[in-house]
This record gives sequence, C-alpha cells and structure tokens, in this order.
Amino acid sequence: MKILLTGASSYVGSRLFFDLFTKYQIIGTYNENKLSNSFIKLDITNPQEVKKIVTKINPSVIIHAAANANARWCEANPEKAVAINQNSTEYLVKNANLIGAKVILISSFAAIDPTNVYGKTKLASEEIVREAKNGYIILRPSLIIGFSPNTINDRPFNRILTNIYKKTEPVYDTSWKFQPTYLRHISEVIETVLNQNITNELIPIAVKELKSRYDIAKDILKPFGIEAISEDKRDTSPVTTDNLDTLQKLSLPQYSYNIIIENIINEIHQRRKYILK
Repeated sequence: MKILLTGASSYVGSRLFFDLFTKYQIIGTYNENKLSNSFIKLDITNPQEVKKIVTKINPSVIIHAAANANARWCEANPEKAVAINQNSTEYLVKNANLIGAKVILISSFAAIDPTNVYGKTKLASEEIVREAKNGYIILRPSLIIGFSPNTINDRPFNRILTNIYKKTEPVYDTSWKFQPTYLRHISEVIETVLNQNITNELIPIAVKELKSRYDIAKDILKPFGIEAISEDKRDTSPVTTDNLDTLQKLSLPQYSYNIIIENIINEIHQRRKYILK
C-alpha cells in the first residue's frame, strides 16, 4: 500500500510518518522544515503542485495532516488560514478522485460547533473530504499530547519538553478543560482503519476524562522532579466533548488518561536523542 502524507515534518505528521513507515510504503511532504531527506517539498496551497505530486506518486491513500493549527494565527490571517487548512483539502480530494485514492483527513474537535476561523476551516474540510469517491476517513483529535520527532514547533507538548530540558518556567492554565488526544493513538487508529478497510467514517480520537493544561503538565513533569505552577488564565474557549462511541463501535484502539500519561513519560525517557537541548 502506497501512502502520501502531507505535512510529514509537522508535530503530528512526523509522528505519523515514523509510526507508519515500517509498515507501509509512505512518502512524506514538507513545506519549510525538511525533517527527513526522503521528504518531498510541496506547497499545498498551490493546486498545480498538488496535482503534479499526487499524480506522480499515485498513492492508494492520502493522509492530509498539513495545516496551521494555531487558532490565533488563523484569526489574524483568515485568508491564509483558508488557503492552508481548507483549499488544500479541496485540491487533494480533487486529485485523489482522479487517481482513485482514499483520503484520510486529520481534522479537529474545533470542527464541532466552530466558533473561530480554524474550526470553520476544519469543518469545511470535513465536508470536502466527504466528496472523495474512493472513500474517506475523518479523524477528529482534541488537544494533542505525546512525543513527536518534531520538537521545534510551538505545540503544547513541546512546551512541556522545554520545561524538562531547558528549565523554563512551567506555568499552565487551569481554566479550560478538554479531552486530551494521545499522538500515538492517532497512528494506531490509522493503521487499524487501513488494515480493516474501514471507510466513510468520522472518528473522534481522545480520552474520556476532562483535563486542563495544568493537569497534564503536572502529571508529566512530576516524575522528572519538576512542579508545575497553576494559573487561572480565564480561558473562555468552549468545553467541547465527545462520547467516543465510534472508537468502540468500530473496535478501534482506546486509551484512558492514566495510560497515555504513563506511555508519554516512557517515550520521553526512551527518545531523548530527538529532543532539542
């Protein structure tokens, strides 16, 4: 099975690539940060480039992980956000239909009753992906935590790594609650979906427990002798939840909060060589 993965140098995409490349023939694309010499440069906002790469590689599956997930940036740059997060999906689906490829979209809980530009672009992308003629899978993670080969991008988990390795001040918000998503869980769901040929499903990926950024930082940092500092930042982001019944209905991997924290702590210990020092 040949897979084309967009955004393979991103925080999410790089973990997907390195989790899947021993099991499938996978080709990754990047835009700026070339994390692997095997990756192919692709501007996903350029329809001609997208067509050229998709038709040349001719994958049977396209995993679309490339996006700008910074909600504040999307609010400040709405046209660019639409181009990166939404129009790129349209270009990929159009060309997937030309070659008969299945499309797997990495969406977001932000697409549930979206209140900002980022969420609206993700919801629009979900609607576009449903036009994939050879089938689609929409994966909806919440706030994602877990070790990635990309430790550069400013993502919540990478900030925790800087607390450990650069001794930055570990101040975290207690006000906003969410259902965390384990990064490896996304890879495992993709692998199961491919192996079982599951098609045309929207699959939320998270744990059932509601946690804050402070809860997560406290639980990860404690074994490293670091005490997280709580701060009420009065975050008014909506508390968006899902009952996660689809994971059980489709017999997909499931995790509890305590298990993902245990796994993440082990990942940090085992993969120190990837971490910026």
